[in-house]
Amino acid sequence: MRKSISEVGVEDFVKAGLTVEEAKEFQRVLKEAIFGAKGSDPREVWRSLVAQRVLKPWHPHALHQLVYYSVYGNWDSLTNGPPLYWFPSLDQSKHTNLGRLMEKYGSKLLGTSYKDPITNFSHFQNFSVQHPEDYWSIVLKELSVSFHEAPKYILDTTDKLKHGGTWFPGSVLNIAECCLLPRTHPRKEDNSVAVVWRDEGCDDSNINHMTLKELREQVMLVANALDAVFSKGDAIAIDMPMTINAVIIYLAIILAGFIVVSIADSFAAKEIATRLRVSKAKGIFTQDFILRGGRKLPLYSRVVEAAPYKAIVLPVIGNDVGIQLREQDLSWKEFLSSANHHPRSNNYIPVYQPVESVINILFSSGTTGEPKAIPWTQLSPIRSAADAWAHIDVQVGDVFCWPTSLGWVMGPSVLFLCFLCGATLALYHGSPLGHGFGKFVQDAGVTILGTVPSIVKAWKSTECMKGLDWTRIKSFGSTGEASNVDDDLWLSSKSYYNPIIELCGGTELASAYIQGCPLQPQAFGTFSTASMATGFVILDENGIPYHDQACVGEVGLFPLYMGASERLLNADHDEVYFKGMPMYKGMHLRRHGDIIKRTVGGYFIVQGRADDTMNIGGIKTSSVEIERVCDRADECILETAAISVAPVDGGPEQLAIFVVLKKGSSIEPDKLKILFSRTIQSNLNPLFKVNYVKIGPEFPRTASNKLLRRALRDQMKHELSTRSKI
Repeated sequence: MRKSISEVGVEDFVKAGLTVEEAKEFQRVLKEAIFGAKGSDPREVWRSLVAQRVLKPWHPHALHQLVYYSVYGNWDSLTNGPPLYWFPSLDQSKHTNLGRLMEKYGSKLLGTSYKDPITNFSHFQNFSVQHPEDYWSIVLKELSVSFHEAPKYILDTTDKLKHGGTWFPGSVLNIAECCLLPRTHPRKEDNSVAVVWRDEGCDDSNINHMTLKELREQVMLVANALDAVFSKGDAIAIDMPMTINAVIIYLAIILAGFIVVSIADSFAAKEIATRLRVSKAKGIFTQDFILRGGRKLPLYSRVVEAAPYKAIVLPVIGNDVGIQLREQDLSWKEFLSSANHHPRSNNYIPVYQPVESVINILFSSGTTGEPKAIPWTQLSPIRSAADAWAHIDVQVGDVFCWPTSLGWVMGPSVLFLCFLCGATLALYHGSPLGHGFGKFVQDAGVTILGTVPSIVKAWKSTECMKGLDWTRIKSFGSTGEASNVDDDLWLSSKSYYNPIIELCGGTELASAYIQGCPLQPQAFGTFSTASMATGFVILDENGIPYHDQACVGEVGLFPLYMGASERLLNADHDEVYFKGMPMYKGMHLRRHGDIIKRTVGGYFIVQGRADDTMNIGGIKTSSVEIERVCDRADECILETAAISVAPVDGGPEQLAIFVVLKKGSSIEPDKLKILFSRTIQSNLNPLFKVNYVKIGPEFPRTASNKLLRRALRDQMKHELSTRSKI
């Protein structure tokens, strides 16, 4: 049994990596913090330890683990909800974006019940769902959104065929122009730093930076060149890493009235070809090569194999492309020279279009089969930016870094949220997995760092961020897959336990439907609230919504969701998102596909996709729930993946656990099978039994790093089928 925090002593601190002298001093400081806590409640003890900065970012992770798990050693999550690690202060809360808004409008909108941003957050979130017109009319003024023609009103629900209503009807704008113009609120000036970046391998060089004026002029130069090469309305693909040039190209395509087709730079030629065909793209921007971890990887050759369309090719190094181009293709230098005929090539009159005009075609990650082609309208960036403004608290002066790609939803989202909220976008031209990226985060003064859990796991296991100072980071973001509590403990500790804002959503929503919030206490690996202006229910097996109790079920989103998709290019939108979903209070609920758990205390944990749900011994459970427990079954485990398969000759589903071991570790599958069964039975259900354990070097993943359990399930089925034939 784990010791409680009051029982932990000098010997334990030495085992965790301190010298004897350090351990004695640490014990003294720790005792003071425990004594100064408001009572013995573990939450108050932890709050006191964090407030007094007892644990330092440079302390060994083993010490952070020892203290955190000892504080919460006897914590009962089933009764008390998840253990909390971050708590908002009343003073801090009033300086957040949402807190400021609530202080200004709280009494007017919520009446005499309004007290302060922390006390009334849930009330205000509910108000934003019940009165979306009021909420959006206020938030629009907080973003850098300028209409060429103002909307007649916020929302029109008269067309009953449109489940999601019509937002900002009659409005005309160019959302790229909104990103590029100076503004008084949020404060953006021509000399404001819009983008900072550094190339991989240049760790000791100065940070590159570009002002808003310089960015605008570069975007307008590219817009003029686009007009010389393409026809208005053409779809133009971008298949390259998210570099400063990729950002310029992206904004220029939209400024000039074309449509961006987003393609991840990791795709094989066949995947590139599919996306070009579905989107009917007329051309593609790409690079000759990709530099990753000092290696030169081919990119242009994949594009050539994929399609005969015109390619504009940027050099990864220097000014000249390092590869022979096809006759129809242009180098970046040649492309830019096509704007030379224009007398003022750094000026451009934007193409203004209705708010519902398509600006970007994105593709789902393909975890559930064929990737869906999802058109983003000019509403989508507004939604992305508004959610980041409210939940991540992106403010003027922030330096925002999230390693991603324009081929995935986070790429365009990050770009727009920075420029529409007045933050600086930070880009690292290289792999985010090594020390070079971490040093860039330090040197660029990043204040908000976005991640995906598998990247955090890699940072922690390789210890590549040792010796770096990340204390300027005020918050982290995390999305893409389920977070691991211990990995999050490691990450948060790097900035004295500032919050990790979890996000879970989708490309088709242009946002997250559940998130963390700086006005609520946070727990590792959980979401504390529905997003602002987002309503949903959790449905039982019969499609009946649970009330506000702790429960597990499929999400049913309220259909009035500003920025959510209304059509798909290669599938029936209604069939994908609405068919078979129940009515709720006169609303046809929208499908998202997630199974989520609402805990005691109202926190949410994503349990996986509806198609990752398992039936073990007549009891429904999720892959994620089993993986959370198995990940901590033994020190040698890096990660696990749980799937269930039916025996070849029929019968109940059987549980299989796939395992990736830490580098240099070894253990027999049979030993793991016993360990996993014991762990699952004691933590989840005594009736669950592990039937198969498979150890491998890595898991199959989509290009956006999402675990492909479907592929593991198929592999296991094939193996069982082969065994039965033998």
